[in-house]
Order: sequence, then structure tokens, then C-alpha cells
Amino acid sequence: MSDVDTWRAVAAATGAADRPAAERGVRLAYRSAGLAEPERVIWAESPLAGARAARSLADAGLSVRDEVRTYPWAEERRRVHDALGPAGWAEHWSATGARLWDTTRTLSERIRTGVVETLAGKPAEAAEIRTVLLDAVLGQHDAAWLAAFDGRSERLEGLAEVARHAGWWWPYERAVVICERPAALHRDEAGRLDRGDGPAVAYPDGFALYAWRGMPVPARFLAGLGDLTPGRIRAEANAELRRVMLEYYGYDRYLSESGAQPVHRDETGVLWRIALEGDEDVVMVEVVNSTPEPDGTHRTYWLRVPPTATTAKEGVAWTFGLEAEVYEPMRQT
Repeated sequence: MSDVDTWRAVAAATGAADRPAAERGVRLAYRSAGLAEPERVIWAESPLAGARAARSLADAGLSVRDEVRTYPWAEERRRVHDALGPAGWAEHWSATGARLWDTTRTLSERIRTGVVETLAGKPAEAAEIRTVLLDAVLGQHDAAWLAAFDGRSERLEGLAEVARHAGWWWPYERAVVICERPAALHRDEAGRLDRGDGPAVAYPDGFALYAWRGMPVPARFLAGLGDLTPGRIRAEANAELRRVMLEYYGYDRYLSESGAQPVHRDETGVLWRIALEGDEDVVMVEVVNSTPEPDGTHRTYWLRVPPTATTAKEGVAWTFGLEAEVYEPMRQT
């Protein structure tokens, strides 16, 4: 397994933290920063619980996030950058941290947002927690930049050790709060949070995030996807949620069951269009594979195309990145 794959696994790790190992990493990170080790370690079951614990700490002293994480990272990055040169650093980052950056950054931002949204009914607490979240070290979700320094920096080994064994953590002068990792994490093939029958991210204390192909959705919304009808889809006022409904229900099924009529047909297929209030039209091209299946039937495919398409050929050509005028298929597929 490559270093990047190892850190990808760290970022996606679920299940109980290795608390003794994480605490050893915290103490090493403090010593590497020239700080005295924290007197107290408080464990929390989720980033929400961790932020609340950090906010309520008494006599913990000031945050030392800059000393523990920000400054060492910046100085080590400068050191490696100077050693490799601008082109060498760019190549190194592209082969390591850049490969994990988007998924880990998106996940951590979604967790922050979810923490604040959970407290939407408590504006004062939400404002305080939003500030506390800025003091968090992201543990396993710092995997992208830790991958870039794997084996290159003893100074960052304490941070790496915590990341391998725990989730987010809050370092203060005399105390540290450390979070458990998620109990469950579900993503689609593109790395987006995705689950249709439960939380996409769930922590041991019940803090959870729900998403469909990367889009945040309410828990109650997912619970109703199994009972969708074309009428209910049309009645959904939120255009983004309606789009999720359509993806779950199936565009082809929706078109066939909603009374849609074809608007154009040619040698490439049939163009279908249905208007949606407050959203762009759903436009699909129905194409039939000219190559028969083993049983002799010809499989039908549905291709979603831009709402600007006015002919079936224009829509099919778009799927190949071509203009209709230059698209001349040898056979219908």
C-alpha cells in the first residue's frame, strides 16, 4: 500500500479510537512544539460533543493550536519546499496531498456546518461553537497534508500519530479534548457523502450527517424516498431536493409515469422534455442499442442532456462533446 493509500484509509477510518495511542501522539505533539504536556485529557464522542466540551473547559488556559499545528506545518512546508524547489514541491504535492485534498476538505467543512446546523435552534450557542471550531485540529481529516510529509518530518510525527488513531481534537495549555472517529462513513464512487437509507456520517453519540450524492439532505427527507410518486416530486418546492428525488426515482421512470410526450425524434433516438417549476427542464434522449443482447432484445438507454437541446441528435452529440453538425455515428448506440 502506498503512503497516499495509507493516509486515504486514515481519513476514512471508522470505529473506536485507539485512545492510548492518540494520547501518546498528543503528548509528543506538545513536546515537539516546546510545550508542557497537557494535565488533562477529555474524550468526546463527536465533533459536536468535542466543541461543547472545549467551550466549557475551566482553567484549561489558551488554545495552543498555532503552536502545535499551524506553525510547525508552515515551517516544515517551507523547509521541504526550499529543498525540492517550486517545481519539485508542486510535483510532490500533486503526487501526495493533492490526491486527498478535495475529499478530506469537503468532509471537514460538512462536519463543521453540520455541528452549527444542529444548534440552529440555539443561536447563542451556535455562535460560540462556530468560534470554538476554529481551534480544532482535524486529526484523521488532516490526512491530505500529513501524507505530503510522511517520512519527511519527525517534528510532525505527534500530529500524525493522533490522526492515525483518533478524530478531531482541541489543544489548550493545560487540557486537551479528543474526539472519537465516526462509527460509520458512506461515500459514492466519486468520494461524495452518499447514503439513501440512513446517515452518511454517524458518530457514536448520535451526531449524524445525511447526504445523497454529496448534497446535504434532512433525515426525514431520506425516509420518504421509498414512497415517491411523480406527483410528489412535482410538488416539492425545493429544487435541489426535487433533483435528488428525480435521481432516486429515475429520470426514465419519471418521464414514462408523468405523462411526458416526446418532442423530437430522428435517427439517433427520441428527445423527451418535461418542465419543472422553479428549475430547469428535464431533457432526456431515449436511445436503443443496435447491438442485440444475448436474448435477442435491444436495450434502451436514457441519456440526460442539457435543457438547451432541441433535437435528439444534438443531445446525443453533446454526450460526446460534439456539435450536432459534426456528429455522424457509424451506428446507433
